[in-house]
Amino acid sequence: MKQVTQTLRTGVVEVNNVPVPTLTDSFVLVCNTASVISAGTEKTKIDMGKKNLLQKAKARPDLVKQVLKKLKTEGFAKTFQTVNSRLNSPSPLGYSCAGNVVAVGGLVEGLKPGDRVACGGADYANHAEFVAVPKNLVVKIPANVTDEEAAFTTVGSIALQGVRLAEPKLGETFLVLGLGLLGQIAVQLLRANGCHVLATDLDPALIKRAEGFGATGIYPGSDVEAVCRDLTGGYGVDGVLVCAGTSSNQPIELCGAVTRSKGRVVVVGAVRMDIPREDYFKKEISVVISRSYGPGRYDPFYEENGNDYPLAYVRFTEQRNMQTFLELVAQQKIDVKSLITHRFSVDEAANAYALIEGEKREPYLGIVMNYTASATAPQAPRIITAISPINKEKLGLSFFGAGNYATASLLPPMRDSGKVDFRGLVTASGRTAQGVAKQFGFQFCAGQFSELLATDTNVIVVTTRHDSHASSVIAAINGGKHVYVEKPLALNVDELLAIDAALQQQPHLQLMVGFNRRFAPSTQELIKHFETVKSPKVVNIRVNAGSIPADHWIQDPKEGGGRLIGEGCHFIDLASALLQQNPKTVFAIGTAKANKSALLNDNVVITLSYSDGSIATITYTADGAKAMSKEYVEMFGGGRSAIINDFREAVLYEGDSKETLKKLSAQDKGQKQMIQNWLAGLQTGKPCVSYDCLMANSLATIMAVESMTIGGPLVVELDGQELTAS
Repeated sequence: MKQVTQTLRTGVVEVNNVPVPTLTDSFVLVCNTASVISAGTEKTKIDMGKKNLLQKAKARPDLVKQVLKKLKTEGFAKTFQTVNSRLNSPSPLGYSCAGNVVAVGGLVEGLKPGDRVACGGADYANHAEFVAVPKNLVVKIPANVTDEEAAFTTVGSIALQGVRLAEPKLGETFLVLGLGLLGQIAVQLLRANGCHVLATDLDPALIKRAEGFGATGIYPGSDVEAVCRDLTGGYGVDGVLVCAGTSSNQPIELCGAVTRSKGRVVVVGAVRMDIPREDYFKKEISVVISRSYGPGRYDPFYEENGNDYPLAYVRFTEQRNMQTFLELVAQQKIDVKSLITHRFSVDEAANAYALIEGEKREPYLGIVMNYTASATAPQAPRIITAISPINKEKLGLSFFGAGNYATASLLPPMRDSGKVDFRGLVTASGRTAQGVAKQFGFQFCAGQFSELLATDTNVIVVTTRHDSHASSVIAAINGGKHVYVEKPLALNVDELLAIDAALQQQPHLQLMVGFNRRFAPSTQELIKHFETVKSPKVVNIRVNAGSIPADHWIQDPKEGGGRLIGEGCHFIDLASALLQQNPKTVFAIGTAKANKSALLNDNVVITLSYSDGSIATITYTADGAKAMSKEYVEMFGGGRSAIINDFREAVLYEGDSKETLKKLSAQDKGQKQMIQNWLAGLQTGKPCVSYDCLMANSLATIMAVESMTIGGPLVVELDGQELTAS
């Protein structure tokens, strides 16, 4: 399918051929007929792309800080690769569209194939022939509303949410600052509420257009403050809607001057917010920043998971705002048709964006993009991205998922190894598939995992979100493919049993889990340091993990499984690697917090025991200071000691005075060496990590959560069978 994207490094807008997005339970697959370019929001994104690297850095100092932090801990090479990958990845554009339902997920109610719908969401309702949109961001289109009109729904809902926050009352007077798309719709909404509307902009033509909707225009050069005072009996306006976009502080200063005592200012557009205290304090003016199109925006519980807010408590969610806007259009109380100044086909996207970039000197307002794709037309299962003969002397390797970690830490060393031939790439949304495929030389990208099971693939790498790991591993094994899967291997014991059953039927296949720390140079130094020690050893691992937002997907019990399963498995595997054994028992205890279940507890102490009497403790905490290093390892036994400090250095101690420092030029957590060893193992037929080891450490992680629920230790065994090192 065709999709409009921008590459952040160059700012170039182009139409790419990408896979149709995959449909999931709470999503709706839509064949677009029209979408609207939001000139203000999208121009900001386009302008950022056009900046050189220095200008980008000045515009986003927050990202520069992240890069500098990464540079300090991980070194230049890895940081450069991460930044380079993100700059070269194409980013989808658009967030307001309309079309016909092609298919609905199993949990979607009230919609069926063939329904005309309007869609919203910057990550979903893109300028593309097909989009997969969460059900709470999809609404039916009334019969007397055209698809082009409905394509304005998301933009209109942004204006509507701003008006709701302003709480207009019949007979009140409002000033609308900025008369682009949002401003023109806001004028009409306020008029529909029975308000007297004043409207101003730097462009006289836009003021004239607003007058056509019943506003009183205030033209450039006029004394806005005096006009507002004269038309309100000297009191000032009841409220102001700021729909402008500017880095100037002038709009917010003007609001303070023209608003009456105890009036309201609602900021819808992106303006500078240095609020002058004098006017706002003396008049006790309320200031509210409107958050996009209403309650539910940026809440994964509402948007991605499809959970609605009760109407009795949240009368107007973003979806109900979208419905309301369409009803107003149907009732002819809102006119968006007259706002359309330009129409382009999706193939002409570059011309459309040239318009808002100023390359074409002509006025514009509502820019509509049209699509002619058929909802019933078959889509090619594969999109060829590189035409070259298959090298049968190399491993044919395909990827399922290509997020930031995969593109920065896995794909580069695999490519540079010279041992693989990248075959197919499938991503969850399909939006980034072609960009990554071209960047790393994949033969094709596709929308369905089944395409990776073809005979031209020997190995499948799974780097999707955690809830799809086990099912993807099983499908790959059943398809006769070797598998590398990012941690965790599974989210529960049943999934581990299913993986084990699949491998029993295909014993010649290799399974690898991305437990990279066991391959780190510092880890190998400690293993070598203790290799002659036969007595039991002690390992202490402290992980200062830091907090992440509660609504992050990894904190979702179903999708991410929590941080202990999602990341804690790394350190159980690290302890086992240092002791060269599989864990025998596991016991875990977590802090008692009112808002944390055992599964989602991220302040945990885990104790592991091993068959030779060795023990390991892992302290994993989210509540520490960021100034402290993240990972610290201690090991003791046989008169020897050693530490690893954040995988940047290892210190080895022996006897009374011998101390050896093994310092690295940059942090190295073992990803590159892991890839080398894994590929070598595939070629020789001897896995670099035994299956029993991977299974035991994955099982011990899941059982650590169970240990917290029962308050006691558990034996690490799968289906009654204790897993020992092979």
